Amino acid sequence: MLVYWVGAMFPQIPHLSTAGSTGMAIANLCMAALLAARWLEAGYFPLSNLYESLFFLAWGMTTMHFVAERMSRNRLIGAITAPVAMSITAFAALSLPDTMQESAPLVPALKSNWLMMHVSVMMLSYATLMVGSLLAIAFLIVTRGQNVELRGSSVGNGGYRDRSYQLHRAGESTVPPVPEPVPSTSSANSGGTIVLEKASPVAIMLTPQPLSPQRLNLADTLDNISYRIIGLGFPLLTIGIIAGAVWANEAWGSYWSWDPKETWALITWLVFAAYLHARITKGWQGRRPAILAATGFLVVWICYLGVNLLGKGLHSYGWFF
Repeated sequence: MLVYWVGAMFPQIPHLSTAGSTGMAIANLCMAALLAARWLEAGYFPLSNLYESLFFLAWGMTTMHFVAERMSRNRLIGAITAPVAMSITAFAALSLPDTMQESAPLVPALKSNWLMMHVSVMMLSYATLMVGSLLAIAFLIVTRGQNVELRGSSVGNGGYRDRSYQLHRAGESTVPPVPEPVPSTSSANSGGTIVLEKASPVAIMLTPQPLSPQRLNLADTLDNISYRIIGLGFPLLTIGIIAGAVWANEAWGSYWSWDPKETWALITWLVFAAYLHARITKGWQGRRPAILAATGFLVVWICYLGVNLLGKGLHSYGWFF
């Protein structure tokens, strides 16, 4: 994380981007080795408690980081994803009690082949959607929350930038020209004298400052990659929910019980379905879908962790309650 941040602040320093990617790859392989060792030791897929699921989530995020980094060819992706992955692993390793970090025999309800199919796909979908949402949050930061229309349409509907945000050649000023004084006829002059009224300085100060070409190019990239990553995570979430419904019918005799976890999984699905619908059908780009994706980031955390912190349910095995 620190290497990525230093590389973002001082891009002229050579080899920092390569060092950041190397460090992320080492972290990814170490977490994969940890999960594999627990799998061999316990004899079941390591997703039975909060400690294991947090490391699986962090592993999924670092994996999707490389997908996003390869698609965007931009090393700034690591400055966004690395802090969240580090926070997840730090919480799992330093905050959870030792009893929750130890492998334990599975409870009878989890002794099923559906454990790997349902839980692993759900966790991968969470990791993918989180990475896509983080890129959308980064888009809002880069554009300072301004409503910028992007040239690179993700769905080919002919998106464009507003004139005040067009790219310009090197050496040209990015400051929009001050409007010329508008002539108007003053009612106080009976002779019909033309009076020039200048624009209000306050109005000029409130006009959003134009973004640099570098910010616009980065915003284009973040918007496009965020859309693609969320487009990958949404089918995984759908498959995970369907697999969970089949497992629920096998274990509890009902496909859907309106358990808190199931309810919030449905809310998560609806939020990202609305995001994709707005982009594909309505042609949304820029700030509005980014705000929707940022909301989805919060909803994913509520679905994954908040439900278990706030109350009991059928999905509370190995968690807090």
